[in-house]
Amino acid sequence: MNIHEYQAKQLLKGFGAPVADGVAIMDAAEAEKAAKSLPGPLYVVKSQIHAGGRGKGKFKELGPDSKGGVRLAKSVEEVVANAREMLGNTLETKQTGPAGKQVNRLYIEDGADIARELYLSILVDRTVGRVAFVVSTEGGMDIEAVAEETPEKIVTVAIDPEAGVTAADVATLNKALKLDGDAAKDGAGLFPLLYKAFVEKDMSLLEVNPLIVMENGRLRVLDAKVSFDNNALFRHPDVMELRDTTEEDEKEIEASKHDLAYIALDGDIGCMVNGAGLAMATMDIIKLYGASPANFLDVGGGASKEKVTAAFKIITADPAVKGILVNIFGGIMKCDVIAEGVVAAVKEVGLKVPLVVRLEGTNVEKGKKIIDESGLNVISADDLDDAAQKIVKAVKG
Repeated sequence: MNIHEYQAKQLLKGFGAPVADGVAIMDAAEAEKAAKSLPGPLYVVKSQIHAGGRGKGKFKELGPDSKGGVRLAKSVEEVVANAREMLGNTLETKQTGPAGKQVNRLYIEDGADIARELYLSILVDRTVGRVAFVVSTEGGMDIEAVAEETPEKIVTVAIDPEAGVTAADVATLNKALKLDGDAAKDGAGLFPLLYKAFVEKDMSLLEVNPLIVMENGRLRVLDAKVSFDNNALFRHPDVMELRDTTEEDEKEIEASKHDLAYIALDGDIGCMVNGAGLAMATMDIIKLYGASPANFLDVGGGASKEKVTAAFKIITADPAVKGILVNIFGGIMKCDVIAEGVVAAVKEVGLKVPLVVRLEGTNVEKGKKIIDESGLNVISADDLDDAAQKIVKAVKG
């Protein structure tokens, strides 16, 4: 689950992180009061959407020459003017894609005198099985570009879970970020508290880009992006209250109600698979044969008929879907349960696109019989390769 920048900063501030004063607003009429509550005279007006690249983005309604989604303002009047121009309009960034995201919230923040911009993130490094810091002196830039062009400027520091952030870790991070004096002292306090926040709140990503050294030599968290492990949200009702469903795909929201692992994609072939690995392999082979998946959908190992029916409804509700591939390898999940769910869903919502079903494993003959006797116009497949070729061919005519 993702949250907005202002929410992330408030959370980190609760752990003691140095952040600027700021006010979140949802109505341009609130902009003047928000700005006047801040020290000034420099302000930052920030679009609050669940996507990166806001500063370089463009508002679709304002044309290709519009200013971005993060703007400096040197007066209260300028804050108000920017708020009126930004709220309610659609911001298109590198991460939103052409559709963009409507800006429904702004964060009015006190400005800062920046001497240097740094990059810092914390994530789970699966190569070593530990939480790790990823830092770079190249803050404020796309870290992917830094990794590709100057990978030597990125330093990864894995943290021993028993020891936590040690003095040696702090020294390594300070050296990697070229911090000294007051900034190094701030780092000694900041790094452990960010790690504490990451672990205690079951985060999957904590990114500060940029982390700045101000003209006075002190550190400040200038931006913050936080994602949480969905599997641990039951332990954090306070975090759940931060969820903004207007930033999420409606199909993904519906899927979460049925405990389905669903992610909407840009293709036209809907996929219903059991098991994350098999789901990824299914998407890969669809790409191999020249088409693109419309979603990732893992119904899980113990799905019921009702859960399968819900999954099928979610897929068919996507207008971009031109064909559906059901690929089930029955282990814990039984093929006949999948077949019953598919039949029930098709009878309820109808079938307007080609459907290819590949079943294998537990109760496969029962599953195939249910499909065959249903009277549905279903294309059977013998294996994954066969299934992928058939659904791509059916979709492409």
